[in-house]
Amino acid sequence: MKKGSDCTEILVGKNATIDGSTIVARNEDGYGPINPIKFIVHEAKDQTQATYTSVTTGVTVPLPDHAYRYTATPQADQSDGQYEEAGINELNVGMSATETTATNTRVLAYDPLVDDGINEEAMVSLVLPYIKTAKEGVQRLGALLEKYGTGESNSIAFNDHDNVWILETAGGHHWGAMLLPDDVYAIVPNQTVVQNLDLSDSDNFLGATDLAEFVETYHLNPNPDTFNFRTIFGTQDEADAYYNTPRTWYGQKLFNPEIDQQPTDQDMPMCRKPSHQLAIEDVQAFLSSHYNGTPYDPFGTYASGSEVDQQKYRPIAMDRNQCSSILQIRNDVPADRAAIQWVAMGFFAYAPYMPFFTNINDTPVDYRNTTADVDVDNVYWLNKTLSVLIEPHWHDYAEAVNAFKADCQAYARGRVAITDNNVSGDITTALTQANAQTAGEISKRTHQLFDTIVKHGLNLSKTAWEKGQNL
Repeated sequence: MKKGSDCTEILVGKNATIDGSTIVARNEDGYGPINPIKFIVHEAKDQTQATYTSVTTGVTVPLPDHAYRYTATPQADQSDGQYEEAGINELNVGMSATETTATNTRVLAYDPLVDDGINEEAMVSLVLPYIKTAKEGVQRLGALLEKYGTGESNSIAFNDHDNVWILETAGGHHWGAMLLPDDVYAIVPNQTVVQNLDLSDSDNFLGATDLAEFVETYHLNPNPDTFNFRTIFGTQDEADAYYNTPRTWYGQKLFNPEIDQQPTDQDMPMCRKPSHQLAIEDVQAFLSSHYNGTPYDPFGTYASGSEVDQQKYRPIAMDRNQCSSILQIRNDVPADRAAIQWVAMGFFAYAPYMPFFTNINDTPVDYRNTTADVDVDNVYWLNKTLSVLIEPHWHDYAEAVNAFKADCQAYARGRVAITDNNVSGDITTALTQANAQTAGEISKRTHQLFDTIVKHGLNLSKTAWEKGQNL
């Protein structure tokens, strides 16, 4: 099972999106190709004197007396923890946790990681049900990290209808956070990305209570004229150049094609104003990409690259994809239907996104009934099975798969509009029913693709022999 998330994330401010939404989006990738995931919703509850104990570290944390309703994408087998990963609560606050990063050894010498703190497994469960804004999410998680420590280096993102915040941990107890400017996007590829951090400006930047003192005491800042969080706490090494920065390069190539950069550049900025306002489809295209149209595409679809080039950089869509969540808080509809969690499961080059309104009291059965064993009656295993069939014959199936994904997205976007305009009465019940209808159709279309792929694949066997051949 998962022991951390080796992921890719994109954040978009409300003035950089086509419809004024804030977006926090992340691919959850395991360290192996199998980690069954489900999509659920927790009901709101009162819980006097409740505590949370982490399965992975043993830390016990007291909880507030009331928990808001929230969605989540935990692993199906929770014997080693929940790992709830991504969701939106009933106050339309989103949280994605976590993007695995790295703290440099200079920092770890003075603030080592701890074995009994708060790790990825517990973060969403401890924070999302108890916050009213994205900034409150940063403040609650930051306080928990300072008190209990963490055993991992991570990036965590929050959004509400106005703001997107990103928090990055640094060592066992330190952290820094920034408010994403409204007119930019940012890509986070398993690497510390926050740059200049102005701790005197608490409207836009936050940090551990002793962050500046810690840096000064241990002489951690190589450029004391600035306070560059990435330079002070992060890594910029050869592994980053081949594993991490190429993903930033490709995303910025998609959204700012006029900029000339190299995949291994270590100085690409965290934030850029996109050359056009970004839609959900742009975010999905990035999260589903594999260096398409470049020599580095492992599928070699449109650009000729050597086998060495095709294996040079870690792609975004890959066999270790598990669940992708795009947390969208909209500003052009009433608040009771403004939050949507777009969910894809499996290998994202092939899997469609389902738009879940999050003001709901249940999720469709084939999104929440994920099993440890293969069963194509749940969405996770249906899409994982499709990837086993498609990848070895990608060029035979690409046209059908791409058409299927485009059709599903057009249907999904249309269903969102229909639901926005027609939902009435008990909104929570109505949105739950609308989700079920949309998910049922997308699952039906996915099973139809499965039928097509299997039947076509049976004709691709190397032992195929036509009746009467060579008699």
